[in-house]
Amino acid sequence: MTQGQGSTVDGVLRRSARRTPARVAVEYRDRSWTYGELDEAVSRAASVLLGLGLAPGDRVGAYGHNSDAYLIGFLACARAGLVHVPVNQNLTGDDLAYIVGQSGSSVVLADPDLADRLPDGVRTLPLRDAEDSLLARQATAPAYDGPEPRAEDLVQLLYTSGTTALPKGAMMTHRALVHEYLSAITALDLSAGDRPVHSLPLYHSAQMHVFLLPYLAVGATNIVLDAPDGDRIFELIEAGRVDSLFAPPTVWIGLSNRPDFATRDLSGLRKAYYGASIMPVPVLERLRERLPKLGFYNCFGQSEIGPLATVLAPDEHKGRMDSCGRPVLFVDARVVDEDGKDVPDGTPGEIVYRSPQLCEGYWDKPEETSAAFRDGWFHSGDLAVRDAHGYYTIVDRVKDVINSGGVLVPSRQVEDALYTHEGVAEVAVIGLPDERWIEAVTAVVVPRGEVSEQDLIAHVREKLAHFKAPKRVEFVDELPRNASGKILKRELRNRFAG
Repeated sequence: MTQGQGSTVDGVLRRSARRTPARVAVEYRDRSWTYGELDEAVSRAASVLLGLGLAPGDRVGAYGHNSDAYLIGFLACARAGLVHVPVNQNLTGDDLAYIVGQSGSSVVLADPDLADRLPDGVRTLPLRDAEDSLLARQATAPAYDGPEPRAEDLVQLLYTSGTTALPKGAMMTHRALVHEYLSAITALDLSAGDRPVHSLPLYHSAQMHVFLLPYLAVGATNIVLDAPDGDRIFELIEAGRVDSLFAPPTVWIGLSNRPDFATRDLSGLRKAYYGASIMPVPVLERLRERLPKLGFYNCFGQSEIGPLATVLAPDEHKGRMDSCGRPVLFVDARVVDEDGKDVPDGTPGEIVYRSPQLCEGYWDKPEETSAAFRDGWFHSGDLAVRDAHGYYTIVDRVKDVINSGGVLVPSRQVEDALYTHEGVAEVAVIGLPDERWIEAVTAVVVPRGEVSEQDLIAHVREKLAHFKAPKRVEFVDELPRNASGKILKRELRNRFAG
């Protein structure tokens, strides 16, 4: 293999394999891979992919569930100079066809139970569970011995979640992701001695790039689960096999609502990471009260920056429970007004970033790229406040702030107030068109027990100014989410706008 600079995604694994070849890198179901075995499998899988007639720079879709094969497929693409395109395994129909088509994927690595959802004519290769799968074929393929990709080459198209518009493919280079891995390692105190479990979808940038790849970089042993199964997670913690867990707020809420949450021995859990969407402060307080020795880290960012941008460490939570922390090692951030000028500390504005972690723009979307990258800074679309000590608090998505009678109401503030009511299991607050108010503050609630619309409106009025209280409350059995746990407020607005 022609040696390059080594600032590549696959180089992260190669170095760990040379350093600790016999240490177990990944466990999935009944299979385990040492670092040496995983590195060899990646090289052989790279040969399999190039044997399909693919050339460096070609896009390869990945449409599968969590597995060791999914990880090998990503790293094999990285080693072969291909551009990996992770696809939400829950997508079907037009949504699925859009990403496969817009990315120009030449082939899709697909789990067999998902392959029939793909559009007609799409070339596929099974990831696993088939005789001709990537996992099976790599066992007998020769090791890849071609040139290393360059640090500036694209390695992945990370599609945005599409909560407010059609997904956009953030063009990530090897260099950007390697910078992000180092930021994650330093800000989240990741070490080889940690015992992490990875249960969120690997197609999502948070689980893959904030945790699994950085943990491979430091040489930890990683357990990969099919899904965030509370029973399995609790078993692993009690057995002493897991001491580090990342989950979005929706999963932490689900774990804290379990009847056995108060009785299971979870003392072996040392590090708790939350992110992907805003954590309600009342929920965080409940978790910290139950597990006072557990270190909580708030991880904030978005796909375009790899995705980690800021972190609030365990010793920084006191007095700033709603903060997302300070920028990580390779991220510079500002809060600006509509003209791109800095606003004073304590004043809401849009948070913008400058970083080597940033994507190169959006795949085949020059207008959207120009709109997001202005004057050397990436405009995030998040409304934030910075304090005098450099800590940031996300007020809302710019598009989720509600204009009620000409006054701007942050939806997060209303949600936090509602979460303090014992009858609220989950809630999302949105603005709906209204002739009188422009937008009416509307709470969509998953109830816990018996609770009325009047009870909840009165509860918010006791905690916030009356104009911030919901004008109406809609009760639902569940909130729509993407696979990372982010609530899809666009779907709620469409459902209840009529």
